[in-house]
Amino acid sequence: MGFANLSAMLFDPTSRATLAARFRSFARVEPDGDHSALKRAAVAITLTLNDAQDGAAFLLTRRAPRLRAHGGQWALPGGRCDAGETPVETALREMDEEIGLKLSAADALGELDDYPTRSGYLITPVVFWRPDGAAEPVANPDEVENIYRIPISDIAREDAVEFETIPESPRQVIRLKVLEGHNIHAPTAAMLYQFRELCAGRVTRVADLEQPVFAWR
Repeated sequence: MGFANLSAMLFDPTSRATLAARFRSFARVEPDGDHSALKRAAVAITLTLNDAQDGAAFLLTRRAPRLRAHGGQWALPGGRCDAGETPVETALREMDEEIGLKLSAADALGELDDYPTRSGYLITPVVFWRPDGAAEPVANPDEVENIYRIPISDIAREDAVEFETIPESPRQVIRLKVLEGHNIHAPTAAMLYQFRELCAGRVTRVADLEQPVFAWR
């Protein structure tokens, strides 16, 4: 079971069923090392209909520039887990708070590998399917400057992903191109890269991919 062409993946029941089966069978692994001191967090990778087309897209935000932490950066809706919350519950709450999207646990397709960040978080990406009839997302101006629908075709291209080395680390830095040349870096780029690979039926681990130095805080 798979997509003949990931770039042409439709936002339809057949694609949802294919992805749901793929994510259910995905065997998550823990990143190497002791991450017990990291704060737990979760983000939402939400599949939706591309504007005025039948293709699938995912929701990406630009953080409000006045935020103290990572203002103006590209991000997936998400944040720190409250006490007792599961990653799915955190991702649902943060989606509601940041972009006004009220989904349920039944809309979750699955979870990707945890990604440890240089800034002290262990992030669980949760993949959701936005159902028919769900309200349109609306940016909370206190947290989000804008919301973008990124077609899956944008990140399916071979040249959408680049890797480079930096003198500060032996690990490769990942860069993901979207929206006509805008660059996204890890952790968001790493998680979206694993998402892309799994959508295409390829199991790829990303916890060892590095963040750029500006994100090491």
